[in-house]
Amino acid sequence: MNKIQLPNSNVFLSNSEYIKYFEKKVFKTILKYKLISKNDKIAVAFSGGKDSTAVLYILNKLKDRLKFKLEAIAIDEGIKNYRSITLKAAKKFCKENNIKLHTFSYKNEFSFTLDKMVKKTSNSPCNICGTFRRYLLNKYSVKLKFTKLATGHNLDDEAQSILMNLFKNNTAINARLGPITGIIKSEKFIPRIKPLYLMPQKEVAIYAFLKGFKIEHVECPNAKNSFRNDIQTFLNDFEAKYPGTKNSIINSFLEILPLLKEKYKTEAKLTFCKLCKEPSSKEICNACSFLKEIKK
Repeated sequence: MNKIQLPNSNVFLSNSEYIKYFEKKVFKTILKYKLISKNDKIAVAFSGGKDSTAVLYILNKLKDRLKFKLEAIAIDEGIKNYRSITLKAAKKFCKENNIKLHTFSYKNEFSFTLDKMVKKTSNSPCNICGTFRRYLLNKYSVKLKFTKLATGHNLDDEAQSILMNLFKNNTAINARLGPITGIIKSEKFIPRIKPLYLMPQKEVAIYAFLKGFKIEHVECPNAKNSFRNDIQTFLNDFEAKYPGTKNSIINSFLEILPLLKEKYKTEAKLTFCKLCKEPSSKEICNACSFLKEIKK
């Protein structure tokens, strides 16, 4: 029987050993960074992809042990030949595992699908999409009285975000990253937790395959032209030449993160958008600014 070699190591595991290794590592991440507390009501931002499916599956296994409630939120951005496919898989997974799924769409909330939005603005599709997605996830997490929002961000995703912010001189945004996000505590802003924070993308993919998750492997048509995609390619090339690069980025970042949070804690101010009343660092939030431009 072929065994699985862990990335950047000489350790080989059988299929069952790998599943135990992966789930134990996620559990230890949750405990180490205190991501979940007793009586939490947690929503998983669920797309139906491998990362969010892995998070939702593992948290569903842990909910009785750690004594928290669990549901899922899916966002339909309105991307042709992409989101409708992954949402179908998401709905099926939640039904099979008896998990309540809430679905919200750009079309119902903003009167436009993402496909229509990108034709009405010069902003990049990923910038627009990310802004509205975060907006809806937080808005409805508050409305549904969730205490935490779990995302499928893995080690690769976080390393990419760190570099993107460094290259754009967005140090203050980096201060909001980490296994649990945010600097300011407010009942109007739901903290995001990342149970896969220390799991490389390859390890997540192997776990999803071994568990037999029915995942539709379709890529967002907008992703290939994004800044993140260029950073991803750069990091993957570097990792291939210098194994352990991504781990080193995360470990170095975790060392300085407490200093970043402390520095920007005094500067951070949670205000509310004067148009939609949602949390914002500016007088008018990015979502409302984009909508104003799109509706012109």
